[in-house]
Amino acid sequence: MAETFSAARLSPEKAARYAELAEEIRAVLEGEPDPIARMATVSSMLAAAFPQFLWTGFYRVDPRRSDELVIGPYQGQLGCLRIAFGRGVCGTSAADRRVLIVPDVDAFEGHIACDSRSRSEIVLPVLDAAGELLGVLDVDSADLATFDETDASGLQSILSTTFGTSTA
Repeated sequence: MAETFSAARLSPEKAARYAELAEEIRAVLEGEPDPIARMATVSSMLAAAFPQFLWTGFYRVDPRRSDELVIGPYQGQLGCLRIAFGRGVCGTSAADRRVLIVPDVDAFEGHIACDSRSRSEIVLPVLDAAGELLGVLDVDSADLATFDETDASGLQSILSTTFGTSTA
């Protein structure tokens, strides 16, 4: 079973930026019900707000294959098109419905290298208001140990506001 990695550093400045961004995203998405439009907006706004994010996007649960993720809206280089539940960081997060913070992707057994420049990653399950898994939010960085609990908290807040429930 894969481990959940967690970095110890917390950043008040980063937390404040996430709070501002959550409000900006909420305002932009007000009245928009389409989940794909919401995912596209979130991935775009996250990528613009945090230049250290190499790849920012969603993998959605495939409605025809409930044990597989299919690429959704994203910002960055090409991503993997499909990921089975339980495979790699995204598939593990989806299968276990848990946040994974990976400070060094080379240390994560079974990591899938969609982009060889990726060095660290955070993945969060995306749940709708009924608690159903819609997919995962995947954010990669070219630097080691980019993500921490501040990122997890900030991203969970954005996902909760955008899709209806928190993964905490």
